[in-house]
Amino acid sequence: MDLFATEPTESYNVLPQDGMVNYYGTVFSKSQANHYYQILFDSIEWRNDEAVMFGKRIITKRKVAWYGDIPFEYSYSNTTKKALPWTSELLELKKRTEEKTGETYNSCLLNLYHDGSEGMAWHSDAEKDLKKNGAIGSLSFGAERKFAFKHKGTKETISIVLAHGSLLVMKGTTQTNWLHRLPPTKMVLKPRINLTFRTIVI
Repeated sequence: MDLFATEPTESYNVLPQDGMVNYYGTVFSKSQANHYYQILFDSIEWRNDEAVMFGKRIITKRKVAWYGDIPFEYSYSNTTKKALPWTSELLELKKRTEEKTGETYNSCLLNLYHDGSEGMAWHSDAEKDLKKNGAIGSLSFGAERKFAFKHKGTKETISIVLAHGSLLVMKGTTQTNWLHRLPPTKMVLKPRINLTFRTIVI
């Protein structure tokens, strides 16, 4: 038994103030990361994401999937999703994320970006379903992509490149004080899979 399995490993805070975003770098070997990338790409029940903006339903090229301990309903962008049961690989990845960060999670929202033309606009993950100031553990597989933060008050921006097989955790008052986004780029031609482990309040 590893008595220290739930203690955080070495990381650093990306943000200068008003929040905590710990970047752990790569937490999987290249072969492990390749293995999980291919399994997730092939086996996850991917669906095009939907959002309602100004009363109009928009279908994104980006695909998503939602998994959890129970069939949680999760609402964002005026749409609601019901969680699917965990796959064995997702449970392995959840355990690894919990061991590295010392946090616990009961659900996961996955995103599949087919290339650099697909991204995410500025937003905060502050939906009422989420645990307030709870941790969000983010695993990245596939193409390296820039991930950016913007302070809601000062407008200061911070960027970091998320590597294949890397782990980043947002927690504390980050969602209250900062926006984040995945900016589109013409430089990336390959897919990226992102897993965001979360805690839904029951």
